[in-house]
Amino acid sequence: MELRTFAERILLVESLDVKLERVTESLTDSVPGEAIRIEEPARSIDLVFAPRRGAPSMPHQSTFAEPRKRAIAHHILANHELQALEVMAWVLLAFPDAPTEFRMGMAEVMADEQRHTRMHAEQAAALGIRFGELPVNCYIWKKSQQFQSVLDYLAGLPLTFEGRNLDHTLEFEEFFEAAGDSRSAAIMKAIHRDEIHHVSFGLKWLRLLKPSGQSDWDAYVEHLHWPLRPDKSIGDIFHPEPRLAAGMTPEFIARLQSGEDSAAQARK
Repeated sequence: MELRTFAERILLVESLDVKLERVTESLTDSVPGEAIRIEEPARSIDLVFAPRRGAPSMPHQSTFAEPRKRAIAHHILANHELQALEVMAWVLLAFPDAPTEFRMGMAEVMADEQRHTRMHAEQAAALGIRFGELPVNCYIWKKSQQFQSVLDYLAGLPLTFEGRNLDHTLEFEEFFEAAGDSRSAAIMKAIHRDEIHHVSFGLKWLRLLKPSGQSDWDAYVEHLHWPLRPDKSIGDIFHPEPRLAAGMTPEFIARLQSGEDSAAQARK
């Protein structure tokens, strides 16, 4: 199957089952085609993006003893993973001239996003809420529409959204474990391991595609579009260890943790 066909299937077909169908045949990138920018992914009626503020907020951790609250959490997280999958498909179509190695690597990451979406959706259903039963937001998708280059994508999704998930997955693993939900905790632990690889993939390609001599940090900050900024890539509790495992330098991690560049961007 061509990568373009894979991306079009995820973006242009409404069926969730089709979007999440695992590709068993070999993928090729012989015909990347012309650049196209899809304004909004096709989705079944129950998963169409809700108006602003129309989707439920993440329940507070203190309520996780209630199965329904944990189900809502998984429902929200499933939509986050689905949006990430759709954004990655969007990148394949928007930037067909990107290096083939990058595009093939994206397909491997997308297979993880498919699996993550299924895991959250199945656990939400096990806890009493079918995926699509609640309204879903479009925050990650809308921010992707600002990407004008592969470097913008790398700064925005792998290094910011997935970077933040290095903290959030550990936080939610702890919340679910405290609520006695070992299955939900195990899901977060598995996703955490994958996110380390995803951030590492983003960092690798940022280094390969940025101008020679430019630092990782300067390339990262240069390609963020407001309101995305460095502090959007960290959770409530900052964990340096997974960032080191992903290949970030101690200097990069220290600048993330300091928040100085985020404050500077906010003043602009």
